[in-house]
Amino acid sequence: MVMEGNSSFWMEPGIYSDAQIKGWKAVTDAVHEKGGQIVLQLWHGGRACHPLLNGGAQPVAPSAIPITGDEVHTPEGKKPYVTPRELRDDEIPGIVAGFKKAAENAKAAGFDGVEVHGANGYLLDEFLRDGANKRSGPYGGPIENRARLMLEVLDAAISVWGADRVGLRISPLNSYNSMLDSDPVAITAYLAQQCSTRGIAYLHVMRSDFFQAQQGDVLTPARQHFKGVLISNMGYTAEEAEQAITEGKLDAVAFGTSFLANPDLPARIAAKAPLNAPNPAKFYSPGPEGYTDYPFLLAV
Repeated sequence: MVMEGNSSFWMEPGIYSDAQIKGWKAVTDAVHEKGGQIVLQLWHGGRACHPLLNGGAQPVAPSAIPITGDEVHTPEGKKPYVTPRELRDDEIPGIVAGFKKAAENAKAAGFDGVEVHGANGYLLDEFLRDGANKRSGPYGGPIENRARLMLEVLDAAISVWGADRVGLRISPLNSYNSMLDSDPVAITAYLAQQCSTRGIAYLHVMRSDFFQAQQGDVLTPARQHFKGVLISNMGYTAEEAEQAITEGKLDAVAFGTSFLANPDLPARIAAKAPLNAPNPAKFYSPGPEGYTDYPFLLAV
């Protein structure tokens, strides 16, 4: 998280304090020692935050519309989401400044770039999609206004890192966190155009809805309007990923839960070896079980 007081997960890591910068430096050093590179994802939880995770503070959002039909993990167990407070226009520059400071802290911590998290129903995505954004004024209404905050944050990150070290992740179809948009193809096309103009390192588009509640093709407009590196994710098999890249539909495919369960996923794919099954029951629990205890290929 980019600023204190906007946590949407229990024990969520941050990048806003000297202690956190020091802790992340140990991680980036270890990655670099192995010849790797590492990019930090920057996000603000928005209405997905909860007072029990943030010292009693009420969550903020583009509009006072709560997440429904789900619960958040807290130190006191699962709790319903609360109704957020609508951000005032004059508070929004402070949000952008928080993202910029987080980008600066990421550089101090030794990261190789940053990814602006504009997906999955967190603050930037809430402003983008009209199911969560019912405000008027410069940050509500037409697509250009709803995308304004996301692009201001993107520009702030670019001012710190340069465009070639900044990526953007979006999920125009994903209904997670009670999200919906009336025209996901249009918002994808608009953002792809804006990202292409800026020349960012990559655009990462979640191809489908995790819950399959909203259907559509957002990869075609993304490819049509974005001239840089296009990445996608969401349920790809190795074979499907290879085909998409070979056909020129994508430049890369990202893996989430399968990479969590398989720390040596590239080696397994190359060897056509079986994959470990992820353990979702442990995804949001403390400790190594279901997180860092999956066997490597050599141990299979």
